[in-house]
Amino acid sequence: MSVITVSKVLTPQDRLEALGVIEEVFVREKQWMKDAGEQIPEFLDGNLEYSWFLARVGDQPAGVMRLYYDPPLELPETCQVKFAPGIDLETLRAAGQYVEIGRFMIRPQFRRQHRVALRLMRVASAEVIERGYTHFITDVFEGEEHSPLNFHTRVLGFEVIGSHLFGELNCSSTRIILTLDIIKLYNRVKDSRSRLYQELVEGLRGKVEARNAKRRGLSAQV
Repeated sequence: MSVITVSKVLTPQDRLEALGVIEEVFVREKQWMKDAGEQIPEFLDGNLEYSWFLARVGDQPAGVMRLYYDPPLELPETCQVKFAPGIDLETLRAAGQYVEIGRFMIRPQFRRQHRVALRLMRVASAEVIERGYTHFITDVFEGEEHSPLNFHTRVLGFEVIGSHLFGELNCSSTRIILTLDIIKLYNRVKDSRSRLYQELVEGLRGKVEARNAKRRGLSAQV
């Protein structure tokens, strides 16, 4: 079995391989965008707003993910956002600090290897926890052939908070808005014997414990 690795996109070679994945999946296969060239900035080292991650199976690029820190929670009226009952912008803002997951894609030949997506989620979660953020927010397409909606909601525990009709990508499907409390997910699955969940939380324990210890220290000083 080939080794799955995930690295942050920082070098020109990483960027070139990540752009190749975007070109294959979002440009040619899905036709959701016309060109991948400007998706990833040439220089990402020290960029605190965006992080890009590249998964490899062996030496082959297999998937990418983008994190967007502190995204605007209020979308333009043209997006036609509808929140679920009991959800509004104030509720979201009060819940925590958000990081948006976007450009999350796996090349066709690796989609049956769920560990590729899990590794991307694990590495992304580790960075997010380390930076003190609490929630993921993302959009997934309803009814799209390879939509991760079921995986996100049934496996990871993302919650549906609303929907909108229009966005950046050229797709006619409704966008389902999802959020995930990262620590809530961790606490739910940390003691699970499931290999899938063990794969997800491996390497996160130290990050979460350090975060909790820091919070306890701050509480003791108040």
